[in-house]
Amino acid sequence: MSAANNATDGHARTPGPPGSANETPFRYTAVFANATEERWQARLEQDEAAGGGYRQPNPGEPGFDASRPKFYCLDMFPYPSGAGLHVGHPEGYTATDIICRFKKMKGFNVLHPMGWDAFGLPAEQYAIQTGVHPEVTTKKAIDNFRRQLKRFGFMYDWSREFATIDPDYYKWTQWIWLLAYSAWFDPKTKAARPIAELEAAIVKEDREIAVASADRAAGGAASSANGASASVTKRWSTCTKRERQVYLDGFRLAYLGTQTVNWCAKLGTVLANEEIIDGRSERGGHPVVRMPLKQWMFRITSYADRLLADLALVEWPDSTRTMQTEWIGRSEGAEIRFAVEGASTGSNTNSATSAVSGSAGADREFLSVFTTRPDTLFGATYMVVAPEHPLVAGVVARGDDVRLAEYVAWAKNRSDIDRQDSKKKTGVPTGLSAVNPATGTRIPVWTADYVLMGYGTGAIMAVPAHDERDFEFAKEFALPVLQVVDIAGVTWTGEMATSGEGRAINSTNAASGLSMNGMTTAEAKRAAIAWLESKGIGGLRINYRLRDWLFSRQRYWGEPFPVVYDAEGNHYPVSVAALPVALPPLADYRPVESSTPQPPLAKARDWTHTTAGAAGVDPALLPADTAVVRETNTMPGWAGSCWYYLRYCSPKDAQAFVDPAAERYWMLSRKKSAPGAGQSGAGAAAVAAPTSYDAATCHAGGVDLYVGGSEHAVLHLLYARFWHKMLFDLGQVSTPEPMGKLFHQGLITSHAYQRADRTLVPIDEVEDRGEGQCVEKATGEPVTQIVAKMSKSLRNVVNPDDVIAEYGADTFRLYEMYMGPLEASKPWNTRDIVGVFRFLQRAWRLAVDERTGDVLCAAVADVGIEKQLHRTIAKVGEDIERLSFNTAIAAMIELVNAATRPSDMTDATKGGMTRDQLVRFACVLWPFAPHIADEMGERLGVAGGLQGMPWPTFDPAMLVDNEVEIAVQVQGKVRARIMVPTAASPAEIEAMALAHPQVVPHLGATPPKKVVVVPGRMVNIVL
Repeated sequence: MSAANNATDGHARTPGPPGSANETPFRYTAVFANATEERWQARLEQDEAAGGGYRQPNPGEPGFDASRPKFYCLDMFPYPSGAGLHVGHPEGYTATDIICRFKKMKGFNVLHPMGWDAFGLPAEQYAIQTGVHPEVTTKKAIDNFRRQLKRFGFMYDWSREFATIDPDYYKWTQWIWLLAYSAWFDPKTKAARPIAELEAAIVKEDREIAVASADRAAGGAASSANGASASVTKRWSTCTKRERQVYLDGFRLAYLGTQTVNWCAKLGTVLANEEIIDGRSERGGHPVVRMPLKQWMFRITSYADRLLADLALVEWPDSTRTMQTEWIGRSEGAEIRFAVEGASTGSNTNSATSAVSGSAGADREFLSVFTTRPDTLFGATYMVVAPEHPLVAGVVARGDDVRLAEYVAWAKNRSDIDRQDSKKKTGVPTGLSAVNPATGTRIPVWTADYVLMGYGTGAIMAVPAHDERDFEFAKEFALPVLQVVDIAGVTWTGEMATSGEGRAINSTNAASGLSMNGMTTAEAKRAAIAWLESKGIGGLRINYRLRDWLFSRQRYWGEPFPVVYDAEGNHYPVSVAALPVALPPLADYRPVESSTPQPPLAKARDWTHTTAGAAGVDPALLPADTAVVRETNTMPGWAGSCWYYLRYCSPKDAQAFVDPAAERYWMLSRKKSAPGAGQSGAGAAAVAAPTSYDAATCHAGGVDLYVGGSEHAVLHLLYARFWHKMLFDLGQVSTPEPMGKLFHQGLITSHAYQRADRTLVPIDEVEDRGEGQCVEKATGEPVTQIVAKMSKSLRNVVNPDDVIAEYGADTFRLYEMYMGPLEASKPWNTRDIVGVFRFLQRAWRLAVDERTGDVLCAAVADVGIEKQLHRTIAKVGEDIERLSFNTAIAAMIELVNAATRPSDMTDATKGGMTRDQLVRFACVLWPFAPHIADEMGERLGVAGGLQGMPWPTFDPAMLVDNEVEIAVQVQGKVRARIMVPTAASPAEIEAMALAHPQVVPHLGATPPKKVVVVPGRMVNIVL
């Protein structure tokens, strides 16, 4: 071994911990680790201030290297809460930091930014509770989060940092909303187009359009049974401004629509279904009513088919694809129109048979239903409509059915979840009848809360023989049940519904012309749909569970809508030049307690009441002196997170939401199978970088790796895909999908305690009496330890600041990656972290003398260590690409263990590493534990640390074993284990086994009867 004094290379020594003027002042302790990490982080801050550090230039900027391939890696940016990070947050950030450092060493231009998702309800609620403005608390939380992230040494390009509350950012969120407001989805091209093109075509043709009839416009109740307003047709040139706007709103991607919401007057806000229990708010137990509310919506349903189909184009977890597929909920079936009798005034003069032919009298309207089982039409013995259905509203309006009115009022105030989960079926008859078109018989129309207005048409044909809910309802109210499907192997008893496919029975009627008896389910479906189409009363239809996205919030802390209203209620967009519409300062941002929604922004009357000119409305749309009122709802917290990955490409651009050249560079990439793709290092980009999207050669998704929690599968990830597709259609982005590869890290959990009734107890209220016995301190009752999410209420949150203070950031990073597979949930155990800390201590001792701080290195390379180093380089690189960090760390631990020189070893050619080997090992360690690796590298002579070092190469020949250990058995007992060349012949192996000193004493005087050689495994000697 040789020692090189670091003082000779100008490196300033780091003193050991206080009181360590003992024999090992340079030992890798927590104090030493923290001091080293803070010094390297301070150097990084200086480099960043000078324009260096991990800053990644864009194309055309100084320092940009066009010869390198690109890698865009993104974390789901955090919502900065006042509590700061807990140990679960850095898991994904550490993973992306490792792969970004690796890609940097492999010669890539790496974009790895960070920012803040800062608008939303939690900050506003915290402000209401504390009396501190949300802007103040949010910015303070951001400062704390940034401090914590920097303490980990993550390789973020902080020059690209922004928060969604920055006016320079939400200006472009508002711009994207205006883009949607000014666009429509063309069903012919299946893509968004400017609505000006649609309007121009209508004007050119002076097209006839449907407008609300006069009595409806005047407040009358004329409506169809399906809820559509009664209408008349008019030429475009004869329509009023209001009529034209309402018509175009029916096409806009961002439009005003009416939705039934859960309104809590006491809290002054709309509540989600999950926030309501038994008709009262979960928070405070206040009454909740359901009421229609006009709000801004996004027509996401127009993109349902593309959102489904394009999941096949991206590398996402199967679980997330499945969740989005089920959330969109595409189902194929039939729409059937049932004639309804008694819905209008007048006598019922038409016979039931008229409905079979598709005709209807003046007193008859039609009720549409969607069903996936049109083959069961003959089994429809009654119908059910949602309490909110317009058909019911018409009956209630007559005022002659008090029972119906009371039921509707009760049901409307129940949440959708309560209505779906209710065990006992409730309902009342409406007094109306429908005609089953297949049988010609009248069937009663009921209203029941288990039918929701938000799905399908808000009405169902009830087939109790083959639907469990319909069967329960029929039994509760003594309604008829008719079996129409014979399912093989299932005996019909009439005591329960039978579901599944089979053959149609009791399904023929000569009068209607429909006969399906004996047909399989698939055949009967086709026959029923063909018959419905021939009669003009229905046909094939695709239905979706997905509903248009409600985009308004009656809250203060969000992006204002760039829209105003005139005295007649017509809406007008604010011009792009007037953006951003800044959120006004508001001292009283508490929600208003009211029976009708009154958003907090309504309090800012000097801001809300203005003129069209002052608001920035185009004078061509509205004269500048026209009095207008601003929209007082705000956008939801999802708005800013729908497109932030694009803004990172050029975050300082004042002229566009993203620079087109930067967007193309970072978002476009070729498939691995395309010519020039998949190369690493300088020169690859010259071949691989595309300039426009080509489905045959380019990835559909832009971000190369997106890492975050699976809890966002059907909200953020679906909304971002929708916005991106709209932007793609309108020529604003270069790819049809936002994220090419998605990875969900698993939860890092903690533990909690559970009582016998399964309620949870905070950990500080439990006494551990040893031997697995734990009791609740207050009661002495036994409790059971369970795995649980970290939460403030359970007081089981672990602060990473505390862990870093005790072990250092590098140890923290390594421990989280070593706990198990990245995608798996793992329980945090602080006691286990010491093992990883000791690994870093051993690695440090390979290179540094703990007594002097001098470099230690072997004079001669150990051939075995060199071979294992090559294997480690190959293994770790492969594992990083696969995001298999725990196995990569295991390989490094094996190498360090093998290279650690026993204290009693005298052979100078065995153990330890040479300077060159130590530098290569430090480079492999750098992505995982950058501070200690940088320190080792600089002490070994790599000035400035390892940031500019390439990933070490390996020799494939060194990965192949040239020797193998085999067992030698004599009379069935293992007597020795010997190393033999992998190329040795059986005869050579036999000779080596027979001559081995541990084998010879067991052979005896006579030659063996038989020697069996199994190459690579064993030698068996039979005497």
